[in-house]
Amino acid sequence: IPAPLTGLSYFGCGWSQPPTSLFALRSTKQQRLRQDLLRRNCAAVNLSLEDLNSTYLNNFIVDDKHGIIYCYIPKVACTNWKRTLIALNSSKPYPDPMSFEQRWVHNFDRFKHLKNFPQAERKEKLQHYTKFLFVRDPFVRLISAYRDKMQHYDQYFYKGYVRVILQLYKNQTNLTYSHEVAKKKGLQPSFYDFIQYLLDPRTERYASFEPHWRQMHRLCHPCLVEYDFVGHQETLQEDAQELLKMLKLEDDIKFPPSYENMTSTDSVKDWFQSVPLEDRRKLYKVYEKDFQLFGYRRPTELLDE
Repeated sequence: IPAPLTGLSYFGCGWSQPPTSLFALRSTKQQRLRQDLLRRNCAAVNLSLEDLNSTYLNNFIVDDKHGIIYCYIPKVACTNWKRTLIALNSSKPYPDPMSFEQRWVHNFDRFKHLKNFPQAERKEKLQHYTKFLFVRDPFVRLISAYRDKMQHYDQYFYKGYVRVILQLYKNQTNLTYSHEVAKKKGLQPSFYDFIQYLLDPRTERYASFEPHWRQMHRLCHPCLVEYDFVGHQETLQEDAQELLKMLKLEDDIKFPPSYENMTSTDSVKDWFQSVPLEDRRKLYKVYEKDFQLFGYRRPTELLDE
């Protein structure tokens, strides 16, 4: 399985971009490779969207104004894509996407969702609209979810997940119900505690996976939806520019630059040092389909020791 193709090089001070003609050629080749890979891996799937309950379509945002369907995946630039879609649905000249506050952006009712349309209309939109998603190395995404939701938790994640994990795998009792008190006490699960929770059969059976760590293919169903564009977090700025060009919006709006200190692939091995080899292999099995569908390399340095 090919690794994601990278079109940008980092030299410490900023991103260096290839010449325009080379950039366009490389982007087109990237998309062809990513879409061919999906087709090959999905060839044996004998389902359709009609077989899915509408709850499986929670992450599909519809923009009727521009004929766009975006399936968002938490921890894969979804905040900035939502900001961009909100800006595009404002009047021209479009506002800076970064002018929209993060908490406000994540209000579910802020958008139209595919699941709320009648089935015939859903089918029509899926057939004619431009459909896109952005994906990320599954283990890097998992680390990012841990850092965000297990270390910097709010009340929702503390009550529903952090507290539960501390009780199950740290045998901690009489825990506070307040995330603020818990933070003051320095309470947080270790990365391995989090992995144990994901590997515990009870998690899937009774709670299912929370969207921040749910497998990407289970959120966006790439074997049932024929995506027109598959972006990668690893080539985010390049892919965002190419997508806006494809939508003929590149002169109207700019996708926000990503200044956030993203978890690098190089640091993944450090994170997994605390996780026994057997559990690493089990975890890979849980996310194997994401690795295969989206062209991410099997991390042999973690699994073949």
